[in-house]
Amino acid sequence: MRARLFLITPRVVDAATLAPALEAALAAGDVASLLIAPDVTPDADLQAIAETLVPIAQTHDVAALVLGDSRVMGRVRADGIHIEAGTTALKDAIETLRPKSIVGAGNLRARHEAMEAGEAGADYIFFGLLDLEEGDEPHRKTIDLGAWWAEVFEPPCVLLAGRSMASVEACARTGADFVAVRAAVWEHPDGPAAAIREANAILDRVAAEYPDA
Repeated sequence: MRARLFLITPRVVDAATLAPALEAALAAGDVASLLIAPDVTPDADLQAIAETLVPIAQTHDVAALVLGDSRVMGRVRADGIHIEAGTTALKDAIETLRPKSIVGAGNLRARHEAMEAGEAGADYIFFGLLDLEEGDEPHRKTIDLGAWWAEVFEPPCVLLAGRSMASVEACARTGADFVAVRAAVWEHPDGPAAAIREANAILDRVAAEYPDA
């Protein structure tokens, strides 16, 4: 099994500036999903950003997901929503939006929370905290939870990598279905397109070296 990339927008987003960078990144190699998760407060800001980015993702056959706001998700015709507000909110989203839309579960800090999300029917389980700045390497707990989940459970899991490209390999070696990348792409010294190419090369290598991962 080969893991795929789950790209997350930068924390600070200027849609006009990010759009060409996103276009270049998605044209550079395989990306499964784009999570639109900027640090914004007014709904209008998130909607304006999503209105710009969702069509770019979908043009490249990349699933566009919106963080936490089903109204914005619907207005911009995104492919799904990423829920971080707990099991009740997750169940509500699944009941309302499935099967038409993807509903993913994040902000899972313990095994029992992940199992509850899986039992509720989440389309994917996300390990790693979006509200924290990434370190160079993935958090140890993220790796441990991802390895446990990948070995035991069927629903796909996503692991949040760190700022370094080496962290992509560490996540992929757990057997996770997806590796989430944020700073590692947007802060890459050679630009986001080079980052996507490098990350995919790492995923190819891991799949070849660890076919049972």
